[in-house]
Amino acid sequence: MRAAMIGNKLAAQIAAITLVIAAFAGPATAVDLEPKQILAPSGKLRVGLYPGTPTSILESQSEGPRGVGYDLGKELARQLGVPYEPVVFSKNAEVLEAVKTGAVDAAFTNASASRARDMDFGPAYLESDLGYLVAKDSKVTGSDDVDVKGVHVGVTAGSSSDAVLSRDLKNAEVVRVPAIRLAPGMLAAGSIDVFATNKATLFELAEQAPGAKVLDGRWGVERHAIAIPKGRDEGMAFVRKFTEDVKAQGLVDAAIARSGLRAATTAK
Repeated sequence: MRAAMIGNKLAAQIAAITLVIAAFAGPATAVDLEPKQILAPSGKLRVGLYPGTPTSILESQSEGPRGVGYDLGKELARQLGVPYEPVVFSKNAEVLEAVKTGAVDAAFTNASASRARDMDFGPAYLESDLGYLVAKDSKVTGSDDVDVKGVHVGVTAGSSSDAVLSRDLKNAEVVRVPAIRLAPGMLAAGSIDVFATNKATLFELAEQAPGAKVLDGRWGVERHAIAIPKGRDEGMAFVRKFTEDVKAQGLVDAAIARSGLRAATTAK
């Protein structure tokens, strides 16, 4: 009888300890999620893009969409095994905000230190020189003429060019342009004397502004990488491997060629 009582008491103690452990353990957490569940939690890959630049997307009724960001986003979706959903915004600032809030799953953009506070970046896949575009018969004939009093330098509002040149130019006036597509018209109208961004985009813009010229030299280099929303760290290994694979397999080179991108190379 005494042994039975001791046994019952011991069993009750074990049961109590088990309940305490369960209470502190909390709910079970999922492990070993597939990359597509982390990087495309909605079941499709939403890639943020903006028009007017071959680094992101160029839209044409005859050729269809093309651009390095567009092509690599399509390949990323294919490798994840999910449908591809390009989400086109009017400007890059809107793309960056969508990555920050998780409204899109990825973007292909300049990986600056300031942007890395709001999103996570994989390794660079593309390098592009930064330069200046001037209108026909502009008083600005070289890079040394840019930072001069009375010169109006256009930058896309909220861009990395905006952040850098607003800090570095001491004499010229920085003019924030709402969207890249407006730059050729502003140059032609004399609203700005110079427009600054990556040279790949500048060459594209020059074709829309007769007589416009991309100045020799560069004032910096952009390194483009895949950006994903914060909190998806477990998917970063896939992003890193994808980036290295598309570089090694020539897919970045192919996207550069298909988009007509100039003054840019696959990152080493």
